[in-house]
Amino acid sequence: MTPAKNLNLRAGLLSVLIFLTLLGIWYIATAPSGAAGGSTAGMTAEQIEYAKMMGKDPGAPKSGGFPTLGAMGSTVWSHLSNPFYDNGPNDKGIAIQLAHSLGRVALGFGLACLVAIPLGFVIGMSPLLRRAFDPFIQVLKPISPLAWMPLALYTIKDSSISGIFVIFICSVWPMLVNTAFGVASVKREWLNVSATLQVNPLRKAFLVILPAAAPTILTGMRISMGIAWLVIVAAEMLVGGTGIGYFVWNEWNNLSLTNVIFAIVVIGLVGMLLDLAFGQLQKVVTYVE
Repeated sequence: MTPAKNLNLRAGLLSVLIFLTLLGIWYIATAPSGAAGGSTAGMTAEQIEYAKMMGKDPGAPKSGGFPTLGAMGSTVWSHLSNPFYDNGPNDKGIAIQLAHSLGRVALGFGLACLVAIPLGFVIGMSPLLRRAFDPFIQVLKPISPLAWMPLALYTIKDSSISGIFVIFICSVWPMLVNTAFGVASVKREWLNVSATLQVNPLRKAFLVILPAAAPTILTGMRISMGIAWLVIVAAEMLVGGTGIGYFVWNEWNNLSLTNVIFAIVVIGLVGMLLDLAFGQLQKVVTYVE
């Protein structure tokens, strides 16, 4: 076994051990006490009836409020066993909610790519444009994407399109900055060789500059996707309707902590998969000098 494979195996085993330890801590922290305080003693008839209406067992032992591992397992199974159900505006399967969120992210991110990469290419190739655009980029880049939401809602007057606009505006800047930096950092020797060979500007852009700047451009795209996935959750909490962010907020309003925790885990897993995908793309375009 090679050292790299051995390291990966040990890291995987350590990750499993950490995960099992966290589950053990969760189980111990939420274990029912079994004390009499979990019975119906001290509860009025109205309180007992209300607990039953909320789907709770008033005679069950109390566990302190935080969901147990058993309750989480039941929730996870219920979502994964039927992820595509649609029972109305406020009751959709987790797959449908994710599809809405990913669709908004893909559209906003795609529009940002169409704007940021060509513009960053032009800015990177021109020191004059780089200095001219830099003050505007430095002013607009630190603005929180959610700060644009009221303006978007006022002008666009559509919550779904406003969410896409917020994804667009937060995805533009990392791509634009990294593309301009990557293009401006292409080795002067390579440009001199292309000039010596009298390569026309279009061929130089696609055959010399783009391959050299591709790793940096992919880095900007990777950062932008991470920010976009963060922002869409918060944006959907504000605008409502559909999406994983709205699902989290709606389940919190329903006081369903198990569903909230499940959605948080799903958000993290999807974000990890998106980052891994861009990481693989980076490896494809990365070259060894």
